[in-house]
This record gives sequence, C-alpha cells and structure tokens, in this order.
Amino acid sequence: MSNSAYAEVEELMRNAELRMELEPYADESISRVSLKHRSLRHENEFLAGMLDWEISPAEPISRWFTPELCIPAPEKLNDEQVLKILETVVAQLFEKKLILDFTDHLSDRELYSLIFRDILPSREKNLRNRNGFIHWDCSCGDNDVWLRFYASDDEREQFQNCTGKVLPPKEIPPHYRDLPQPLCAF
Repeated sequence: MSNSAYAEVEELMRNAELRMELEPYADESISRVSLKHRSLRHENEFLAGMLDWEISPAEPISRWFTPELCIPAPEKLNDEQVLKILETVVAQLFEKKLILDFTDHLSDRELYSLIFRDILPSREKNLRNRNGFIHWDCSCGDNDVWLRFYASDDEREQFQNCTGKVLPPKEIPPHYRDLPQPLCAF
C-alpha cells in the first residue's frame, strides 16, 4: 500500500473514531454543520475540536496553570510590585492563548485589579488543543469607553446612526501598552 493510501485509511479510521466519541454529545446543532466541502483531514480537525470542546472542563482561568496562578490582592502591593506582577501575568495569560483587548484606558493598578477580580476567577473552557485565542474585552463592554478610546471614526458614526445617541468625545487612551498579540497567519 502506498503512503498516501495508508494515510487516507488512517484518516478514515480517525474519522470513525471521532464520530463514535462524539455520539453521546450529538444534537441538532451538530447535524446542522456541513462538512461535505472539507477534506477528510480538515473534517477530522474540526471533529477533534468539537470533541475537545465537549469534554473540556469549564474552570477558573487561574486553574489553567500548574500550579494555580494566584496573585496578591492589588491593595497589598505598591505600584512597582503591581507593574512587575502585571507584566508576568499578561505573558502567562498569552501563553494560555488569552489576549487582553482594550486596556489602554486603564492604569496598571486598574488592569491588575481587573485580572485579579474578573479574569482569573472567570470560568472558561480549558481546551487541551486550543487553536485560537480568547480575547478578553477589558472595556467590559462599556460602549462609552469603547467609543471614547477605541472606536474608529467610521465605527463611531455607525454607532450614532444606529442608536441616535450623543457620542462621548474621542480621546487618546492615557496608558499605551504593547501587549503580546498572535502572529498573523496570512
């Protein structure tokens, strides 16, 4: 048997295995997914991702780390300590494929507090084979913050046209950060 034929048989066997493992989780949402335009390898990658999602626990982000990522309460630290720990924690979160978005309006202490209070205790799926990144909106979905500091002129205009609301003045965020970002795969 040629290498390509052997590889195709392996993919077919893996496909059957993945489908059997996914059977207990099957519902109408799975049947709605069309895989007929994908190669068998891509279908298997997709099915493996679905299985990973189904079997992975939702647990506090702090427990994604070994040992658990515990940081001191912000009120127990001086500004220099906050900055040092913040830099380390942001890098650790990035390693777990969690990116912090819209942080430049926050002081170091405010960002540290957000990580301590909201991000680390948040229960999220701890996927074994996470392909993409989780983007954490550090504006906490506050339209005024987004419009004031991050929205483009087009986005501001679109928002105003859709809502009829008066926009806050546009400002430059006071705390520029060069946080880690994924490399583009284009």
